[in-house]
Amino acid sequence: MSKVRETVLEINLEALEANYRYLRSKLRNNTKFLAVVKAYAYGSDPCEVALKLEQIGADYFAVAYTTEGMALRKAGVTKPILVLHPLPVHFEELIEYCLEPALYNLKVLKEFLEAAENKKVKDYPVHLKFNTGLNRLGFWENDTDSILNVIRSSEALKITSMFSHLAASEDHNEKEFSLEQIARFEKIAGVMASGLGYQPMRHMLNTSGILNYADRAQFEMVRSGIGLYGFGNEEKYDKQLQPVVALKSVISQIHMIEPGESVGYNRKFTADGYTKTATIPLGHADGIGRIYGNKKGFLTVNGQKAPIIGNVCMDMLMIDITGIECKEGDEVVVFGKNPTAATFAATGGTISYELITAISQRVKRTFIK
Repeated sequence: MSKVRETVLEINLEALEANYRYLRSKLRNNTKFLAVVKAYAYGSDPCEVALKLEQIGADYFAVAYTTEGMALRKAGVTKPILVLHPLPVHFEELIEYCLEPALYNLKVLKEFLEAAENKKVKDYPVHLKFNTGLNRLGFWENDTDSILNVIRSSEALKITSMFSHLAASEDHNEKEFSLEQIARFEKIAGVMASGLGYQPMRHMLNTSGILNYADRAQFEMVRSGIGLYGFGNEEKYDKQLQPVVALKSVISQIHMIEPGESVGYNRKFTADGYTKTATIPLGHADGIGRIYGNKKGFLTVNGQKAPIIGNVCMDMLMIDITGIECKEGDEVVVFGKNPTAATFAATGGTISYELITAISQRVKRTFIK
């Protein structure tokens, strides 16, 4: 791979395919696979990622909001797209682009039914989300009768799936709670199927659910987000997965700082002795926040760690390259294979999800195909 000449986020579609096939290997052949490509495909590129996953066999996609699904349709994605958090203001567009809403309370269910009837559609595919312990979105167990009454009142809607979300599938100390959630969902899904007179798909497992509970709650479909991008939330699984994104930049300028001189805003770094610094065209407007400054985070320069010094600026950050052989124009690595995004995120006290989804859209995306 040639060295970069500006700040770029490299997206490795070969790694994406390898991760998909690894996760698929944990499932039965007939289990459907829903790929989560919300939040700009976890900070990468939703259209390129979805088109690749569609090509290699993904059955379904999920986004958070309607506008994300519209973008996929415009890019040529044809597989079903589940909108996890649809807002009524976008129901008309959602139907226009053949997107499938997750309905999570009676208000939203009734409003979408009205929108579907206004569009004169029949058996429009919708998904019902049930709350089994995450307490974020979802119908409650005692809503089943009301849901069934609304669905039976019209031919406009068809329940394609019912699903719930595990709260702590990666935490083995919470296994009992996870199994309680699964049992609660099975009970709800059974009541609903009986009342509907047909069996919609069921799905509950996320990435860590696939890795830890596939033998217990695989149902008809599973969902994976972070695993597709190379993170399994446990070291043993991380070793089997490949990071899909790598953030790299270049050295813009090198300075020799004398003892007592300061670097950056608010003079948060003062040199104890002669210090060689490098300025990098990357800052908190690009997604590398101030939490990584003041020697918490580091960049890798020619294989060596260079701590971030002073406050991270909006468009730049500075690193200490004392003792590192390098020159202006040399490549620097923020995260990728080594360190991974999880390792870099930990230096700022956060997680890979937050780091990779925060990478700004002004950062150029390049692809390894």
